[in-house]
Amino acid sequence: MITKKVDDITVRYRAELDFEKYKPVYNAAPTMQMPVITNQKPQKIEFFRWGLIPFWAKDVSVGNKMINARAESLTEKVSFKNLLARKRCLVIADGFYEWKKTGKMKIPYCIRLKNNELFSFAGLWDTWKNNDGESIYSFTIITTSPNEKMKEIHDRMPVILNPEREDLWMSDSADIDELKSILIPIDSALIETYPVSTLVNSPSNNSPEVLTPYQYD
Repeated sequence: MITKKVDDITVRYRAELDFEKYKPVYNAAPTMQMPVITNQKPQKIEFFRWGLIPFWAKDVSVGNKMINARAESLTEKVSFKNLLARKRCLVIADGFYEWKKTGKMKIPYCIRLKNNELFSFAGLWDTWKNNDGESIYSFTIITTSPNEKMKEIHDRMPVILNPEREDLWMSDSADIDELKSILIPIDSALIETYPVSTLVNSPSNNSPEVLTPYQYD
């Protein structure tokens, strides 16, 4: 999710953002257009489709299966290895959701920084052209093993980069080993988690209400 004001985002990232394209997203879902900064245009915030569509894909539906990429196997898959070397991005957010399996229920949790500030997921991006020659820009979020706090909820978590690691992730001079070394879980002490209602289970519920803490019986 990304809920901050335009000014907050542009100041934090020192990058331009088309305010007419930006709307807060309280409940992000695959195929949505989300704000990213690529290593090729570090001074501009663009909106890419969530769900990577590799340039070689036969159709757009491939992206539905590539919303995440495992950090541990990036260099084992040709498509991801090439993107790791050439097409990296920061996916701008201020929170995300994960579901904890409890008995027969899956309880949704909101996860964010304790200071509720903006942060960046490590991402990869690519460009795909449809039959009409239209370019579609898309991205995937890299995941890693969970930190101690996230272990209580799920066995994976997205890679959240601190500002120093953002600079390395966007650097043209970084080598593959350096890049892989920062694809690790964020310190548990920096995040907070709390349960929210099942409203978040439907992407059509895209309002501040989905962020409200919820007590389950």
